[in-house]
Amino acid sequence: MRFLLRGLIASVALGAAFSAQAQQPSDSQITAMVEALRRAAPKSAPGLYSEWGVTPGIIPSWSKQCVGSELTPEQFGNSPERARETVTCIARRELNKQLRATSNNETAVRSVACWWLTGQYTGCNIDPQAAYVARVLRFYQE
Repeated sequence: MRFLLRGLIASVALGAAFSAQAQQPSDSQITAMVEALRRAAPKSAPGLYSEWGVTPGIIPSWSKQCVGSELTPEQFGNSPERARETVTCIARRELNKQLRATSNNETAVRSVACWWLTGQYTGCNIDPQAAYVARVLRFYQE
């Protein structure tokens, strides 16, 4: 009986591991998300940094988490490589969360785009937020 119980527990754990792995975004999905966010970013918004239009207050935290050291907004804005590495790390984290939550690629992309713009995963169904989310989704799908 113990053998059967251990086997059942092992197969449930293994199934959960495979299920979680299947929900993780692929490298191509991450690349598409990062590029979609870059292409949809405002081109000349004062107070935002890098090609992705990142707000200055989050840069130290994100860069420490993703590249191992806190960057100032100026350092972030002046280092396209570090900015891309940081944005890729955060996009991977957020897309992973949303794919696990929704199991739907389009919904996950929409949720991440909304979060990127507002800090919330929902509520971007009226303009100008809806237009931004639609642009991100269109660029992601290209």
